[in-house]
Amino acid sequence: MKHYFNTNIGRLRILAFLEGISLLLLVFIAVPIKYILLNPTLVKWVGQIHGILFILFIFNTLKVGVEERWSFKKTTWKVILACFIPFGTFYIDTKILAKVHKPSAH
Repeated sequence: MKHYFNTNIGRLRILAFLEGISLLLLVFIAVPIKYILLNPTLVKWVGQIHGILFILFIFNTLKVGVEERWSFKKTTWKVILACFIPFGTFYIDTKILAKVHKPSAH
């Protein structure tokens, strides 16, 4: 787990996981509770956390894209698009991020 914190791509993978979990919690738990049980409290809390993680994910994706010299047309936009789709960040982690993440030998 430590190797995720040593690289920008590793940190982006952690953010992708957290952002993906927050989106799932928001869409599949908080929003139904808001409309079925008429209780918006969970949407307020999860929504704020998701919003922060979403923004961090976007900025870090752009940062890693520039540092790794990703083609915006081939890679960066796919990674950004993933955070708009439930389960998208998990898919993109497997298909793109895990393949370019080369942990140090520490």
